[in-house]
This record gives sequence, C-alpha cells and structure tokens, in this order.
Amino acid sequence: MNTRARAERDGRRGETLAAVYLWLTGWRVLARRVKTRRGEVDLVARRGRMLCFVEVKWRRTGKELDIAIDERRLRRVADGAALLTARYQRPGDDVRIDVILIAPGQWPRRIINAWQPMG
Repeated sequence: MNTRARAERDGRRGETLAAVYLWLTGWRVLARRVKTRRGEVDLVARRGRMLCFVEVKWRRTGKELDIAIDERRLRRVADGAALLTARYQRPGDDVRIDVILIAPGQWPRRIINAWQPMG
C-alpha cells in the first residue's frame, strides 16, 4: 500500500475513533467528511445546544500530534464551518470548533474551542 493510501486509511480510522469517542462522551455525530468549496469538516457533532465542528488528526506517534495542527489547517476548517453553520445550527445554539488528536495506544486528546479568529 502506498503512503498516500495508507494516510487516507489511517485518517478514516482516526475519524471513526473520534466519532466513537464523541458518542461515548454524550455527543451525537450529525455528519462526517462534509466538503465545502472552502474546506472539509471531518465531523459535525451536537450535544444539547452546542454545535461542534471537529477536525481530527491521526498520527503514528503522540509526539507527531504535537505539530499536527496549525493555524492554516484550522482556518480551512473554520472557513468550511462558516459555510455549514446555517445547515446545522438551530436557534439558541452555541457553535465552536474542536480538534481531536489520535495516535495508537493513547487516549484521544481533545482541544476544545481550538479556533479563535483574530480581531
């Protein structure tokens, strides 16, 4: 299996594990891999009045997770979320962007409200 195919497979596995993690912590996954003209959102989830757009990063080691997410990637997710909010948001909902970092043999790490747009 080539490197690109392996990365795609691992990414999908990471998204599935993140969806299970969300479900186990009381969230309902509304959509997976939602593509927009500005970017893809890995998971859209809801718990009560909180609507969450989730970026999932899978890496082979926990050390690699430390550098898996950066402002450019988060901006792409934020741009996609901005286009999708009207589709999923209900009146009174709060909306945020989280990141779930996954590596084999480790509990998922979640960064809550990972994107705060600059001024």
